[in-house]
Amino acid sequence: MRNFIFFIRRFFNLILFLTLEVMCIVMIERTNTLQGNDIVSSANAVSGLVYKKQNDVVYYFGLRRMNDSLQNENARLRQIIEQYRSLDTLSDSLVKTKTQVGDTAKHIVRYAEYVYRTARVINNSVNATDNFITINRGSRHGIGKNMAVLSGSGVVGRVEHVSANYSSILSVLSAKQRVSARLKNIANGFVVWEGKNPRVLTMIDVPQQVEVKKGDSVFTNSYSLYFPPEVLIGTVIKTEPIKKNAMQHIYLKSSTDFANLQYVYVVENKMRQEKTQLEDSSIKK
Repeated sequence: MRNFIFFIRRFFNLILFLTLEVMCIVMIERTNTLQGNDIVSSANAVSGLVYKKQNDVVYYFGLRRMNDSLQNENARLRQIIEQYRSLDTLSDSLVKTKTQVGDTAKHIVRYAEYVYRTARVINNSVNATDNFITINRGSRHGIGKNMAVLSGSGVVGRVEHVSANYSSILSVLSAKQRVSARLKNIANGFVVWEGKNPRVLTMIDVPQQVEVKKGDSVFTNSYSLYFPPEVLIGTVIKTEPIKKNAMQHIYLKSSTDFANLQYVYVVENKMRQEKTQLEDSSIKK
C-alpha cells in the first residue's frame, strides 16, 4: 500500500494531466459535433489499422494450412477431370438383349485411370547430373515406385524410392529420365535434360520437316506408362537442326520451376500394370 501511495505522489502531476486530457477529449467529442467527428474518425482509423495488421499476421501464419487445403482441392478436381477424360461409350452390336423403356442400347463405362495425391517438397536438388526430390509422403499414404509426379504447372519426375513416410523422386532434371512427349498434334518425341540449365529441356527425335515456332507448347502424350497425357512440359525457345540424321533438337523453357518447388501431385496410373503385362506378353509371343 505504501508503494502505491508513493507511486501516486511521485507521478501525481502526470496522472492529473492525463486524466484532464481524457476528460477534455470526451467533453469535446460529446458537445462539439465537428471536433467530435474528427476524434471518432481518427479513432476508427487507428483501430482499423490495428485490426488490419492483426489480420495480416493471422493470415500469414495460416498460409500453410490454406496451401494444403488448396492442394487437396486441386487434386480432387484433377481426378474429376481424369474421370471425364476417360469416358468411353461402347456399343454392343453383337449382343441381343431385351431393352426396357428408356434404354439406349449404349453402355457408358466410367473409370478413373489416374489417382492424384498431394505432397510437400522437403528437399530438392537442381545442380547434379541426376537430381532428386524428397517429399513428405510414403507407402502408408499410398505412394508407390514409378508413380508420376506433377506440379501445378507441369511435369516434375517419377517416384524412385519409397519408405513408410517419405519418397524420393527422380527429377526430369536427370540423365536417366526421358519423357514421352508431343509437339502440338504433329510430332511425337522424347524430352530430356542435357545437364546444364535447370529451366531448359530438350525435345529429341523430331524430324526436320516438322515446322516448329517459338512459343509452341509441348505436352505429355498417351504413350507414357507413367505420366497422364496432356500435361504441359514446356514451351519452345529455339530449334537446332541435326544434319547427320535429318532430325532437330527443340529447346524448351520448362513449365516447372524446379528450384522453387513447394508442393507436388503424385499420380498413380491404375491401368499401368495391366497395360504393361499385356504388352510384355505380346512381345514374348
